[in-house]
Amino acid sequence: MIQYSQKYELLGQNILYKNAFIFVLITPFDPWKSKLCTCPKKYSFSPYTGCSHACIYCYITSYIPNAFHARLKKDLFKRLKKEVNKIDKRIYISMSNSSDPYTPEEKELQATRRCLKIFKENGIRLLIITKSDLVKRDTDLLAEMKASVSITLTSLDDKKIAKIERKAPPPSRRLVALEEMHSNGIPCSIRLDPIIPSLNDYEIEEIVKEASKYCSHVVTSTVKPRTDSLKRLSAVVPYFKEVKLERIGNSYYLPRNLRFNLLNKVEKACKKYGMTFATCREGYPFKAKTCDGSHLIPS
Repeated sequence: MIQYSQKYELLGQNILYKNAFIFVLITPFDPWKSKLCTCPKKYSFSPYTGCSHACIYCYITSYIPNAFHARLKKDLFKRLKKEVNKIDKRIYISMSNSSDPYTPEEKELQATRRCLKIFKENGIRLLIITKSDLVKRDTDLLAEMKASVSITLTSLDDKKIAKIERKAPPPSRRLVALEEMHSNGIPCSIRLDPIIPSLNDYEIEEIVKEASKYCSHVVTSTVKPRTDSLKRLSAVVPYFKEVKLERIGNSYYLPRNLRFNLLNKVEKACKKYGMTFATCREGYPFKAKTCDGSHLIPS
């Protein structure tokens, strides 16, 4: 729910709202207007509010009530069918940025699958970002769409991931999903995100090596907790009780020299295994066509 009292560009149109409340599903990306954001112009959409994967480092708990309990948005399909006809279809949709489209509830509700059908019917260009192998259920649809899939690989260690991405599928299953997407001609990328010192920093090259079997692009980011997620992270990773972090906007960043050293390791691994490389909100230079891998979406 957003309040507008002046002209605001929304869904490709200039609309005037006078102290009125409107509810929207498809919105222009990057509500924080971060100076470090290098994403192309895109829309953001999620069928769910909140995400039940309950990753300890997740920032959504700072602005979404009951954030680790995903629930379907009201009148989702009816509203989506209306909104999808108002957007500029030259601009792709990123799904999702604050809630995984394949949160555990999706297995039963199949809301994301129904949304994919709506997008397919309307010729929408789509980037799916997920931590779940459930995405492979929708291979039949995605293979016929203008779509690319980006799967997060924070570690290759199933036991380690169970501690920090508590209800997300283990990386072994995510790799199987990547293999299936790849074998069906769906262009894929990975998000090596976040890099957490003393937890997964020593796995960087191995993660890139595994991903290179199925992907051509890596987008990476160091961990950027907010106040509440920093408390959760510190309880599991003692390193964060000792390191002095830098405050940028609403997030805490690792020291710049450390961040850039970690990102450089990813860049070198990508060069070694023939993958393009980009970073997310880091201020670290890269040469890939896009940071988020959206250049992989078929035209």
